Amino acid sequence: MPSAMRVIVVASQKGGAGKTTLAGHLAVEAELAGNGPVALIDTDPQGSLATWWNARDTAAPAFVRTDFTSLFHDVEQLREAGFRIVVIDTPPAVTRAIAEVVSFADLVVLPTRPSPHDLRAVGATVDIIEAKRKQMIFVVNGATPRARITSEAAVALSQHGTVAPVTIHHRVDFAASMIDGRTVMETDPSGSSSKEIKALWDYIATRLEKISRETVQPGAATGGLRPAAVVSPAVPPSERPGFGQRPSAMAPAPGPAASAPAASAPASAPARPAGPSSDQPVAAPARRLGGGTLGRPSPTFGRRAHT
Repeated sequence: MPSAMRVIVVASQKGGAGKTTLAGHLAVEAELAGNGPVALIDTDPQGSLATWWNARDTAAPAFVRTDFTSLFHDVEQLREAGFRIVVIDTPPAVTRAIAEVVSFADLVVLPTRPSPHDLRAVGATVDIIEAKRKQMIFVVNGATPRARITSEAAVALSQHGTVAPVTIHHRVDFAASMIDGRTVMETDPSGSSSKEIKALWDYIATRLEKISRETVQPGAATGGLRPAAVVSPAVPPSERPGFGQRPSAMAPAPGPAASAPAASAPASAPARPAGPSSDQPVAAPARRLGGGTLGRPSPTFGRRAHT
């Protein structure tokens, strides 16, 4: 059975974060970059990704429409068929079923728009990912070029995980390309949007390559994913502020000796998803994203300034 297949789960509690668009673009770029064969899995009942794929003129990437109860079987079928990359789109909700989808991930991608509402909604998804001990990256998505709020959002997110060094900006061509089943790389390969997606995939490929080196036996093939620049590690969990905390409540900044990245937690083995009852909401307290401000000198996300 092939062992080099890697699973990317695109997840966010917040609707409108751009999960489906990003999932489709990453899958197509992985194919264009020579990292295929690639498969897309749509677990969102809305079926937006299925509609987009049915409008495509090419069968690559492959597409699988499934549900949570058969996801384990479908993922294993793709592994046995020799697929190297699987990208899973998820619905905009935090349920036990979504938690099971995350359990299949080698890497979870969290697209987040640079707005207070989106930043506050990140906490519940991060809770699930941390509970499953999975690696994750934030992707600042739908950003306005040269807007101060974009950089401030990246700083706030960096307190709680790794932020991809590539920002995806809001442009009409993303939505326009999806109308007839294409992507910006296929409609305007030399455009700014295409360059951003290509750079983002390069970075994700590097993360997957690192995961492969950490999980396969010495000397085993890792799949030869494309290289890219590596960013600094995220702040260790023990030194991160809680969601909604003020900067003054944060732990003191670590010294030079504490700046080394912590060892990655071992990935848990995927379990067969639960049945229909798995769609019940996760009974976990919501967290608010803190550690940063949006255009204000003192209050953090979700907190009022004291008068």
